[in-house]
Amino acid sequence: MSKATPATRALESAGVAFTLHTYDYDPDAESIGLQAASALGEDPARVLKTLMAVVDGKPVCVIVPSNQEVSMKKLAIAAGGKSAQMMKPPEAERLTGFKVGGISPFGQRKAVRTVLERSALAHDQVYLNGGQRGLQVRVRPADVRDVLTAVVADVIA
Repeated sequence: MSKATPATRALESAGVAFTLHTYDYDPDAESIGLQAASALGEDPARVLKTLMAVVDGKPVCVIVPSNQEVSMKKLAIAAGGKSAQMMKPPEAERLTGFKVGGISPFGQRKAVRTVLERSALAHDQVYLNGGQRGLQVRVRPADVRDVLTAVVADVIA
């Protein structure tokens, strides 16, 4: 597994301190985020999942704890829109340049508005996808917010 991905290169160029963590990715897992948390031996609230959504026709990246679901109504409001829906996997892959199960909020092909679930900031360190299946980066949540210029909001259902 290559440790150099568009995500890790984006973090390095932004000067963000991070550590890499690999695990055995299970493509058949019911929840990729929960499987990652289990494989890493981490609290699912600290292992964040990166989801791609569409708010009023515009792409939005939303980051929430792996054990939570996104409220589409709250996401729409946080992104300044009226309605939100999840993006279809092929569209998310095309837009981000990453495969589903390996989508990172860092180093996406095109920068999009990002919404970070407020509860993520309660942790010293969080895990996010590092740009490929089975690779996570551990970073400070404040760095996630700052590097992505993310809107911080309560977006969990």
